[in-house]
Parts: sequence; structure tokens; C-alpha cells
Amino acid sequence: MHEALFQPIDLGAIHAKNRILMAPLTRGRSNYPDADPSDLMVEYYRQRAGAGLIISEATAISPEGRGWPNGPGIWTDAHVAGWKKVTDAVHAEGGAIVLQLWHMGRLVHPSMLEGNPPVSASATKAPGHAHTPTGRQDHEQARALSVEDIARVVADYRKAAENAKAAGFDGVQLHGANGYLVDQFLRDSTNLRTDEYGGPPENRARFLREVLTALVEVWGAPRVSVRLSPNGETQGCDDSNPAATFGAAAQVCEDLKLGFVELRQPGPDGTFGQTETPQQDGVIRGIYTGPLVLNSDYTAEQAAADIECGRCDAVSFGRPFISNPDLPERIRVGAEWAPNVNVPKSWYLPGPAGYVDYPTMDEERVAAE
Repeated sequence: MHEALFQPIDLGAIHAKNRILMAPLTRGRSNYPDADPSDLMVEYYRQRAGAGLIISEATAISPEGRGWPNGPGIWTDAHVAGWKKVTDAVHAEGGAIVLQLWHMGRLVHPSMLEGNPPVSASATKAPGHAHTPTGRQDHEQARALSVEDIARVVADYRKAAENAKAAGFDGVQLHGANGYLVDQFLRDSTNLRTDEYGGPPENRARFLREVLTALVEVWGAPRVSVRLSPNGETQGCDDSNPAATFGAAAQVCEDLKLGFVELRQPGPDGTFGQTETPQQDGVIRGIYTGPLVLNSDYTAEQAAADIECGRCDAVSFGRPFISNPDLPERIRVGAEWAPNVNVPKSWYLPGPAGYVDYPTMDEERVAAE
């Protein structure tokens, strides 16, 4: 079924055996406080190696960028060693995996920064609550990064990319979506700067360009991608003219000849994040000529249709991969997906429950006999 989803594709230099990608999914199973990838993570990713490409969970590039207590890191040798176990397991199953590089910017709570304020494009404060080791706490106002600070953060991204290569990944993806640091620079509700990093869309995309350039210098453009969320508010981050803003971002991607671009695009009926703001893939498709991956609330039928008509080249599935480790095979044979795909009760808890204990179709069959 859905033959379009099972055609192989080259996403830059990365060969994907099908067009069912695993979207980045924060799951909170790394070891706290060191941010080391756990052995549970090795099994989790191994189970899902049937994806055409796994995009890893968001992974902090530095202590400054880490705002999720049980989120993993990629700034120490121990992180490299832990992730190497993951990549070896995925490759042994015939899969491919890239590391998503993350700086949370103003969404990091001071309790994760020894009491220091978080950093952002401008001195703004996110709405809502931050995740901390002692529970949820109100966000606090960020400190605007200086030009010298920006150069330091770009260097942190470069080092993280080097560590990702040492850990055996097939490439890296920049997390430029969902209201985190790169998004805070891109959008005019959070970027209030008056220097070369603020003002018109091309200036607000300067940080994106500098970070991606650093990643390309480490990996080569065909193994670098970016995730953007070009429509609607997310974590207090929004834009008054998304077509202009993300058109400028798309031009950066085109100039650098990135391996692929992934877009998270919720709609008015989205399960997680509803918006009436029009989706911007058409604008981006008109500028960026490389492979385009779309994401958010897709069914297999919708994904196949959008690939067949040329709207995108592949689709990344998030929540369906949580409770369906063999999701591509389930789609191929038309099997029903596991019923608790949208029940987040155990998504972020420590331990194997709701993480590595979902059965494959074969395991379900054996259990029923």
C-alpha cells in the first residue's frame, strides 16, 4: 500500500530506503545530570531503524543550550561515546540517523544555568513554564546575546557537529523550529535587535546562515539539514510576515545547498499546536530546490498523496513512531497502528515503559498465538 512512501530517495548525500522518516522526538531518557545517552536509548533507536531516516531527538550543543533535564547532550567525550552505541545499533539494522542540534535559548530556566539568565536574540521572556529538575517553573527574562556571544554560540554548534561526526552519525540537522534559539532570531516577535542580526528578514536570518555555514564546513552541505516551523505561534514565538521571514530562511538553505529541509506545519485541526496561519511550504518550495520533508499530523494516505503530487519528497512521522517501532512495515501491509499513539502519559517518564516496550506486528502475532 501507499507505494509512493516506499520509493528510495537521496536526501542530499544520505540514502533513505523509504520516504517514511522518523521526526525528532524529545523523550527524556538520557542520564541526569550528565546528559549522557542511556542504554535504553540504544534499544529505542535500534527498534525504529526501519525508517528511511531517523532524525534524532533534539540534543543540546552546550550546557547553556540545555533546558530539558533529561535531554541528551553532545558536548563531551562521554556524550560521543554514548551516541556511538546508538549509531552503531541503527547502522547494524540497516538504518540511517542524523543528530538534531539544539539550543533552547530563552526557554532554558536559570536553575539549569547556575542561576544565570538564559540567552536569546533579545531580552524577552517566554510565556508559560520551563522544565526544571524540581518541576515546572515560570520562564524568566533572557539576556540578549552580544555579537561576541553569537560567535561563541556558533563555535559551540561547530564543535557539536564535529562531535556528531565522531559519534558516527550520517549527518546533522539544525533545530531551527518551535520557538528555540534559531527561531527566536528568525521571528520578529522575539528578535527586537537593531544591529546586523535584527530588522529585515535577511538580517534576522543571519544567525541561521552563520550556524548552517559552520555545520556545512564540518560535514559538507549534502549531510546538513534544518528543521523550521514557518506557520503559527510556538512557545510565544511568532512572526508578522511568515512568507517574508521564511522566504529569507529558504534562501539561506538554497544558497548553502543543504541536503534537505524539514518543515513542521500544523493546521487548524492539529493535535499538538493548532493555527490558522497558512502553511508556507509553497513559498519555500519556490525558493529552495532541494528535497523537502513535511511534518505534522499526517496519515499514511495524506503523506502518499503529497509525495505523489510533488508537494514534498518525504514525510516525517513523530507520534506514530512512538508506539509503532515498525511503523513503515505497518503502513506497507495496511495494519492498524497501536492504539495509544496520542496518549502522552508515559512519553517523558524515566524507564522503559512507554518507550521500548511497544510490540512489533510480529511480537503481537506471537503473543496472540
